[in-house]
Amino acid sequence: MMIRFAHLTRRLNARGSLSAAAAKGNQTAQYRCYSSLLNNSSPLDNNPNEKLLRRNTSKSLINNSQLKRAFSSDDTSPEESPFNQPRESMHYDVVIVGGGPAGLAAAIRLKQLSSEKDIDLSVCVLEKGSEVGSHILSGNVFDPKALEELLSHNEDGGEKWTEDLFESQGSHATPVSEDCFLVLTESGGSYQIPNMLLPSQLHNDGNYIISLSKLVRYLGEMAEGLGVEIYPGFAADEVLYSDDQKSVRGVATKDMGIGKDGEAKDTFERGVELLGRQTLFAEGARGSCSESIISKYNLRQAAGSSMQHYGLGIKEVWEIPEENFKPGFVQHTLGYPLQSSLTDKVYGGSFLYHQEPNLVLCGLVIGLDYENPYINPYRGAIRKPFFVPKEFQRWKTHPSIKSHFEGGTCIQYGARVLNEGGYHSLPKLTFPGGMLLGCSAGFLNAVKIKGSHCAIQSGTVAAESVYSSLTSGENAEEKTVASTGEIDPEETLLEVTQYAESMEKSWVYDELKEVRNCHEAFSRWGVGGGLVYTGIAAHITKGKEPWTLPTPVGNNADENKTDSKATKPAKDFQSIDYPAPDGVLTFDLLTNLQRSGTYHDDDQPSHLRIKPQLANIPESTSPQVYAAPESRFCPAGVYEYVEEKLVINAQNCIHCKCCSIKTPEEYINWTVPEGGGGPQYQVM
Repeated sequence: MMIRFAHLTRRLNARGSLSAAAAKGNQTAQYRCYSSLLNNSSPLDNNPNEKLLRRNTSKSLINNSQLKRAFSSDDTSPEESPFNQPRESMHYDVVIVGGGPAGLAAAIRLKQLSSEKDIDLSVCVLEKGSEVGSHILSGNVFDPKALEELLSHNEDGGEKWTEDLFESQGSHATPVSEDCFLVLTESGGSYQIPNMLLPSQLHNDGNYIISLSKLVRYLGEMAEGLGVEIYPGFAADEVLYSDDQKSVRGVATKDMGIGKDGEAKDTFERGVELLGRQTLFAEGARGSCSESIISKYNLRQAAGSSMQHYGLGIKEVWEIPEENFKPGFVQHTLGYPLQSSLTDKVYGGSFLYHQEPNLVLCGLVIGLDYENPYINPYRGAIRKPFFVPKEFQRWKTHPSIKSHFEGGTCIQYGARVLNEGGYHSLPKLTFPGGMLLGCSAGFLNAVKIKGSHCAIQSGTVAAESVYSSLTSGENAEEKTVASTGEIDPEETLLEVTQYAESMEKSWVYDELKEVRNCHEAFSRWGVGGGLVYTGIAAHITKGKEPWTLPTPVGNNADENKTDSKATKPAKDFQSIDYPAPDGVLTFDLLTNLQRSGTYHDDDQPSHLRIKPQLANIPESTSPQVYAAPESRFCPAGVYEYVEEKLVINAQNCIHCKCCSIKTPEEYINWTVPEGGGGPQYQVM
C-alpha cells in the first residue's frame, strides 16, 4: 500500500504540489488503514482524524482560512470558489479505471508487451476501494483458461499460479471435486438433475473454487512488479472529454474534504486529472463512468443491442468444522425459495462451494426483472395467492442446505449486481480515446454462472489492441508518455476498433452467443420452459438456432424496458411478516452488514442522489404504487421510510449498485463517495 501511494505522491511532488512531509504523513495514514484491515479492525479505532486517505496540499492557491471565507461568503465570485480551482494533472499512455480482473489483466498484458517489444508504455490503475480487492465480490467457481493464457507470457509461464496465489495471499485455489445441481422444494425435499442432462457450460471439470478478491490482490502485486502504477483509495468521479466532446481524454478523481452540508472543509482538495492516450473502463457491472459514456455516445443503439439486465448476488462466507468440510464440493440449486412452480418466472438460484482449508462460500442470485415489489432478496416476500417466502436467509434453513453450516461461523457478508443480458445486451465497445472492458461491457455468462474468465480475456485482448495501436507508425516510441512524460497535445485520440473486432472472433463471444436466448426463455416461459429451452440449446442447437429471443422486460413487450419497469403495482401482491432470525444460521441485516467491513465518512454529501427530475417518485409513487420496494431489495438497509419520508442511510452502502437499477423509474443516481469508502472485503 505504501509503495502504491508513493507513486502518486512522487509524481505530484515532481509538479511541486505536495511537500515531502505531507507525502510521508499520508503514506503513514495509508499504511495504518491497510494494517487495520488485515487485523479486521476499523482504521478509525486509533485515530479518528485518519478517516480517509487524503493528499495534503502544501502549495494551495488559498490557505484554509481563506478557503472557508471564500466559500462561505455571500459575495464569493465563481472564480474564487474552491470547487473551480484548477486540478493537478498526470499523463499516461494508458489509464485504467477499476482494479478488478479485467483492469488488472489489461495492465499486466500491456507491461508484458512493453517488455517483449522494447517500447514501454506508462500504465496506471485507479481503484476506488481502499486497497485492491476490497470491493471485489464473486461466487466464485473459476474457469482458469483466460488467466493461464495471460500468465503464459510471464517468464515462469504461469503454470504454478495456484501455488503462487497461496504464497502471495494465503488463499487456496481448490480444484472442483464434486459437482451437483439440485431442485429444492418448499416441503424440504430435493431432486438432483443428472449431470449428463446439464448444459456443458455448467460442468466444472478443471475449474477451481477461489476467492476473487484474493486473486485480484495477487494480480495487483504482479502488475506492480511489472511497473504498473496502482492508486487505491482514489475514485474516478468524472469522465474528461475533449473540447468538442467527441473523445475521452481521461478521468478526474473525486474532490476530497466536502462536508455533508456541501461546503468545503479544512481538508478540502480538488481531485486529480489522470489523462491518457487511451482510457480503459473496467469498473464492473453498472460502473458509473462506464454508464455515462454508454449514454453519452449511445453505444447500445450503435450496436443495435437490448437494454442491459441485471441480477443481484448476495453472499456469505462461513468457516466450518473439518468433519463437515468437503474440499472441492460445488452445488447449485433452482426452486425454493425463488421458484414455487414450473411456470414461476423469477430468474435465479443459489450456489454453495467448499474452499480449502474449511470455508463454505454460499449465496443467492435473483434476476432484477422480477415483478413482485414485495420480494426481499435478503429477508422475505409473499406473492398472491401463495404465501411463499423468497429470500437468502430462509434458503439456508432448507434441509439440503443447512447441514453444510452445522457448527460453523459466518465470517463475511456482501452483495453485488451482475450482468444478465448477455450477448443481446453488449454495447459498442470502443469510442475515440477509450473502450469498455469486462463487466462494464457486460461480459458475463449467466448460464455458466461465471464472468471472471470473460473479464480477464477482455482485458488481455484490449491490452493487445491498445499496445498495437499506440506503438505503430513512424517514431512511435518517441510519442509515448513513458518516453516524453506528457501527451502530445497535437495527437489525435484514436478509436481502437481492433479490440471489438478481436473480441467478436474470441471464445468469449462464442460462449455468450451459444446461450444468448436462455435468459429470455426463463423470463417468457418460467423455470420449466427455461430449463427445456436451455437443454435444447446446449445439447442440440448449440447457439445455431436461426431465431433470436431479445430480452424485453416489463408489462409490455418492449425491448427498451428496464428492470425497474418490470416491477408491477403492489396491489397485485400481498406481504407478510417473518419470524426473527436465530442469530446462528440466519441473521438480521445489520448484524451481517458489520461483516462486510463497510465504512464511509459521515461528514460528506450522500453519494446516493435522487435525480432532480424524479424527485416526486419517492414522494408520491414508490410508496403509494409499489409499496417502497427500495426498502426491501437493498441488501444493506440503505433505504427506509420514516413517517412516510424517504431516509437514505448512505453510510451503509456496500456498492452493489442495485438501487440505480431497481428503484421505480431508476430515480437514484449512484455516484462515487470519497475514495476508500465502502466495503472491505477480504475473502470474497
